[in-house]
Amino acid sequence: MPFTALLGATALRAGPDEVALRLDWDATRCTSGGLLHGGALMALADAAGGWCAFLNLPDGATGTATVSSATNFLRAVTSGHANAVARVLHKGRRTIVVDTEVHDAAGKLAARVTQTQAVLR
Repeated sequence: MPFTALLGATALRAGPDEVALRLDWDATRCTSGGLLHGGALMALADAAGGWCAFLNLPDGATGTATVSSATNFLRAVTSGHANAVARVLHKGRRTIVVDTEVHDAAGKLAARVTQTQAVLR
């Protein structure tokens, strides 16, 4: 995914059961207070969730597109990195629902994202 490369995310693992991406903390990705920007965390989660949905497409589908996304921020990421791990909650013919947890470098939950992906044909 070109945007994921632009964001600076790296793949840790990718399969139908789980997709994991990492985004390193960097001052250029932060708010003025040194917190990894929420938009960067949401983009990381969306990329992991979209990839996970793509790997679970039903026969005859050509792709996915995010149609809704809900993010709960639970703690700031102020150093190290953020890991996003996406898993499918529901796999249907028209939509795929993915749950993505974002953890900081210490393994603490920083955000949780639930997104619905449309199945494109």
